[in-house]
Amino acid sequence: MGRCPVMIVAASGNRDGMFGKILIILALLVVAGTLVAGIAVMAIGGKTDAKWSNVLMRYRVLAQAVAVAILLAVLYFNSH
Repeated sequence: MGRCPVMIVAASGNRDGMFGKILIILALLVVAGTLVAGIAVMAIGGKTDAKWSNVLMRYRVLAQAVAVAILLAVLYFNSH
């Protein structure tokens, strides 16, 4: 009863791809979060914008690369 449902799906080897879907959704939420944070920082402007815009852009690009890698891995492992 106290087991995490995500880990149960991952450990059971269930072929419906639920674990992969959860990973993809989480990755997309991280990308969207960093994008919204970057837009908010640009809207604030001033010293905050100068300090955080480039950092958040780098985090977003990294998050996008990880999201694409997760997507490709899920597609690959669900097809085999």
